Amino acid sequence: MTTLRTAANVGTAQPRLEAREKVTGQARYAMDHPLPGAVHAWPVQAAFARGRVIDVDTTPALAIDGVLAVLWHGNAPRLEPAADPTLLVLQSPDVAFHGQVVALVVARSLESAREGAEAVVVRAEIQPADTVLRADHPGLYEPATVNAGYVGRVEKGDFDAGFAVARIRVDATYRTPIEHHNPMEPHATTAFWEHGRLVVFDATQSSTTVRDTLAALFELPPQLVRVRNEHVGGGFGSKGAPRVNVVLAAMAARIVGRPVKLALSRQMLFSLAGYRTPTIQRVRLGADGNGRLLALAHDAISQTSRLVEFTEQSAVVSRVLYNPPDHVSTHRVVALDVPPPSWMRAPGECPGSFALESAMDELATAGNWDPVRLRIDNDTASEVEGLPFSSRHLAECLRRGADLFGWAGRDPRPAARREGRWLLGTGVASASFPAITWPSTATARATADDHFEVAVNAADIGTGARTVVRQIAADALGRDAHCVEIAVGDSAIGPAPVAGGSMGTSSWGWAVTKACRLLRERIERDHGGRVPPEGVAVSADTTTDIAARDEYARHAFGAQFCALRVDPSTGEVRLDRMLGVFAAGRIINPTTARSQLLGGMTMGASMALMEQTVLDPRSGDFVTSDLASYHVAVNADIPRIDVEFVPEEDAHLNPMGSKGIGELGIVGAAAAVANAVHHATGIRVRSLPITPSSLL
Repeated sequence: MTTLRTAANVGTAQPRLEAREKVTGQARYAMDHPLPGAVHAWPVQAAFARGRVIDVDTTPALAIDGVLAVLWHGNAPRLEPAADPTLLVLQSPDVAFHGQVVALVVARSLESAREGAEAVVVRAEIQPADTVLRADHPGLYEPATVNAGYVGRVEKGDFDAGFAVARIRVDATYRTPIEHHNPMEPHATTAFWEHGRLVVFDATQSSTTVRDTLAALFELPPQLVRVRNEHVGGGFGSKGAPRVNVVLAAMAARIVGRPVKLALSRQMLFSLAGYRTPTIQRVRLGADGNGRLLALAHDAISQTSRLVEFTEQSAVVSRVLYNPPDHVSTHRVVALDVPPPSWMRAPGECPGSFALESAMDELATAGNWDPVRLRIDNDTASEVEGLPFSSRHLAECLRRGADLFGWAGRDPRPAARREGRWLLGTGVASASFPAITWPSTATARATADDHFEVAVNAADIGTGARTVVRQIAADALGRDAHCVEIAVGDSAIGPAPVAGGSMGTSSWGWAVTKACRLLRERIERDHGGRVPPEGVAVSADTTTDIAARDEYARHAFGAQFCALRVDPSTGEVRLDRMLGVFAAGRIINPTTARSQLLGGMTMGASMALMEQTVLDPRSGDFVTSDLASYHVAVNADIPRIDVEFVPEEDAHLNPMGSKGIGELGIVGAAAAVANAVHHATGIRVRSLPITPSSLL
């Protein structure tokens, strides 16, 4: 065996390992696995928002050639209670939201399954539904905790007193609409049973979670369930938890005794795969005559479903970005007759930063202060709850961004710059997202032919997870990357956390580093530096390592800049350029990292100017339920985005020194756009998206 050495893979730009497979169509997603005798399933959805199913007439569907079975709550297999009640599909006649699955048709072909679903007759007792979020809703309440385990309310000092003595004050309410993820690959599953064992190919961001959930629902030992997700076509959080498709496919496969394929349609995704809740956020800021924040209050209102409580942590970002003497941040939520909201890229921080960073821009305008300078002057070494930051280079991001963007000499007056018919404006916003690491396992094996195999149950949802994990493994082994093979996307590998919360690389990478270092030590210690013919293998678990870390507030930071133009006659907004400068620890792969941040910024610009899901309050149905009516940014809308990194070392993170970047890019982007619109026009838009009607 060649002597091991210190390699240099981490920090280098490397292409994605699976790139050729994807562009040539060889990569297999959940529906692409050929299985003999596979059949298809198609759900039947409730056409009302609240009520009870009285009866389901399956006779017309069963008369269609090719239809094998129709499942509904009267004949579906019983499931064990689940932590997420939305997964107890076809277990009850009760309907809690428009689009809830009330039946499932299984047929030999996809066409027959769809025809059968249209033929099913559902008789129901429909009840009045409450579907509209409003700030004065009598059902609003304060949950003790919100998403990600944050405390719902945090208070420090005396906000009322601090706000009263402030020289400059802002008190404004901001609104964000319902937004949907719309990943390119729909939520899809191929499932089959074999000798009492359940195997599924699922479009999921966490095969470990899906395995454990299915095992509990079907009362199976976890070792009798295998979930594979080698390739996943995007998720943005919507695939971070099991959805009804995987439960229905497994249920149908057991009933018909064949492999079952089920892919939700684009329209179905709007009600069955989660969404970003709408928010109503009141932000109050008070500053002294020099621009120092004295008081900050952030109250976030959102909606949840009657089936399960989900409260978006929108006010939490205020606890991280600024730390005035007097602070209060709260969350209130109301349960409505709507589909369950869920995680969507940067849950909490994304909508929360729009409100907070718009309010900071309003404060800068009111005090005649430079928006960049105001943020730098209010930089802090600790969060509101007192924990020191493991590292924080927000001020450096703002300074570096201002230099690169050409901020100096900016005329602060709104509507003061013109170019032909266009009004020109520039805006800025701060960004932050937690640097999370969860326990993970990994295995590493060396073979006698100087080859290494590393396995970790990561989910590559288009982020380049395979590539960066191989870079991390190669450096830990002291080998070149081409000597290392990586296996991901299989629950049989061992427990690993979700590809979400920007925790993937940090969590998987730590386990991989530990396994590879242990392997390297064992080869040197037990085998004199040479791999025996039978090979050497080790496993690693980082649970105790993570628990032993010192307590810090671990976050990545960034600064968002935007330049745009507005036509005052039509209200048309055109982006000219965006710049994001980020401090996110050690960058494992500059190519994939830049892509992640560029994608987040694009999504943030789309959020600012286009994205909204419209709900019909009479029916509780989403009327913008396809990509013709739900608008997202395309190439023509995003002419130029630049991404820069501020070098950052942080010894309190993980062996790689990395922070998550998948969600950081969207945080603050919408606020930067909105602030630029105000600078261009003098019109302050506090409700997204910013449409021509907002400006005319």
